[in-house]
Order: sequence, then C-alpha cells, then structure tokens
Amino acid sequence: MRRLLLALPFALLPLAVAYAHDDHDHEHGSLGAHEHGVGRLNAVLDGQSLELELDSPAMNLVGFEHAATTDADKAKVAAARKQLENPTALFNLPKAAGCVVSSQALKSPLFGDKPEADHDDDDDHDHDHDAKGEHHHDHSEIHAHYQFTCSTPTALSNLDLTQVFKTFPATQKIQVQLIGPSGQQGVDATASAATLKF
Repeated sequence: MRRLLLALPFALLPLAVAYAHDDHDHEHGSLGAHEHGVGRLNAVLDGQSLELELDSPAMNLVGFEHAATTDADKAKVAAARKQLENPTALFNLPKAAGCVVSSQALKSPLFGDKPEADHDDDDDHDHDHDAKGEHHHDHSEIHAHYQFTCSTPTALSNLDLTQVFKTFPATQKIQVQLIGPSGQQGVDATASAATLKF
C-alpha cells in the first residue's frame, strides 16, 4: 500500500498544475486550496486494498474553524470525530464487498493535533499579518485517512458519498481523485451526484 501512496502525488501532479493555474490568488494556489464547502478525497482501489484520504475545511464538518472552547463547540467536534471514526457507514461501502478497516487516522488542530507548518520557521515567529498588523490564523483542516481490506473487491463497483453529504451538509462539493481497476479519473461529487464508479 505504501507504493500507492508514493505514486499518488505523481498521478495527481497534472491535476495539481491545472488547479494551480485555474486557482487565481486563492490561498496557496495549489490543489490544497482551502475553500469552504469543498472537500477533497483520494480513493485508490488496488486488489483487495481500498485506501481513502479525505481532506476538508473544518467549517464543512463542524461549522467553525477556531479552537473549540465552549461546551457546544466541543460537542460538535466530538460528534464529527465520532462520525469520521465510522468510515464503513460514512462511505456506505457495500456489505457484499466485505471491507474491514485495517487502519485509520484522523488529524486536525481541532482534535488537539499541531497544525502542519506550510513554511520553514527560521525562529522568527512573525506569521501572516495584514496591512493593519493584525494576525491571521491558518484555516483549520480535518484530515481522515482510511485503509480497508476487502474480501470481495469486485463488489465495490462504485463509491457512494451520499452519507458524507448527509452527515456534513455544509459540504457542497468533494473533488475526488479515483484510481481503480479501470484507471484514474477526477470527478466532482455533489449531494445530487454522490455515486462514483470505480
């Protein structure tokens, strides 16, 4: 499975370049641009192994991006985390495929993880400031990475994201990179077009 993850960035490179040119002045101008309502999903089906990697602005999943300080905010974060910890239901994988989670990892500043630095820190900690000198925080993202072993992968003819849109209604679109037996495809999934064919 490691080789799939290593190959994925190269497979996505043409797409990243296309997005960089298409993405005028939006955040970092790359595939990783942070846009509310839009998530990203990489899905790789190779033999009996299915790997899903979901990246989403926290706003789409919990309704805010600041650190949860109130009980209500903490409850929203806990609820979202619980839903993300049940990927078999969230991704509506067909029971006939016999997919079981072999590993999963959730990361987000909202879960207490340190945000990944996008730049080198030269020990000068003056982050982004605007013309008024006001400090801007990084947008909070939620990253979920799942690996499944599927006893009957032929039963996985498609990936149904309907439950993701129902569970997290602020998510309007998911940009999907799908790699499966029939090759690679890039698709935008929406609540009304949530089923993708492998």
